[in-house]
Amino acid sequence: MTPRLQALAVHLLTATGAVLAMLAMLAAVKEQWSLMYLWLVVALIVDGIDGPLARRFHVKTLWPTYDGVLLDLIIDYLTYVFIPAFALFQSGLLPGWTGWCAIIVITYASVLYFVDTRMKTKDNSFAGFPACWNMVVLTFFAIEPNFWIMLLIVLALSATMFTNFKFIHPVRTERWHWLNLAMTVGWIGLAIWVATLDFVAPAIAEIGLILTSLYLALAGIAQDLFPERGAQADGG
Repeated sequence: MTPRLQALAVHLLTATGAVLAMLAMLAAVKEQWSLMYLWLVVALIVDGIDGPLARRFHVKTLWPTYDGVLLDLIIDYLTYVFIPAFALFQSGLLPGWTGWCAIIVITYASVLYFVDTRMKTKDNSFAGFPACWNMVVLTFFAIEPNFWIMLLIVLALSATMFTNFKFIHPVRTERWHWLNLAMTVGWIGLAIWVATLDFVAPAIAEIGLILTSLYLALAGIAQDLFPERGAQADGG
């Protein structure tokens, strides 16, 4: 396969996320939450590998007529935001006005975040919560905390989108790279486990989801609070 065709193949891999989003949405409409989330996890895996492949095969140079960044953002909005928000609302986990509040806040805040040119930091992390509602809502499905707690989490994470609080990129953030990657793989494995069990998971799976989710949510803030010595010296 020529280098140009390899670059095209990466674009085509990214585009499969649109098909996965449709399959997840069809399952969500039928309230088949486990199947919906299995499709979303597959989409998450594709999203995790297509970026490194795009850089490896120089897609911007070899197939520039397709905008890989735009393609990725379109699919991410569907799989990270739109479908999980619909699932959270339709499932009834947030009753009455709380469901309406959550779905409006999630979709509105996230679309503004996706077009913010300042969303990436210098170390390839994110400035503000990167709208990973697929991960948040799956954890809600598995844990089923009190609806006030869920609403508070939704509002708090949405508010951080408009701050400079740092959130790691599980693949591209260099500091603690292997730990970040291990926690992400662990979260994905737990997500597949609880989804195949129709969200009736043992306590160890729920604890694992909580711990890995907390790590992924707070690791970037911890990195800012405890900067590397060299970086701290440079800043001083």
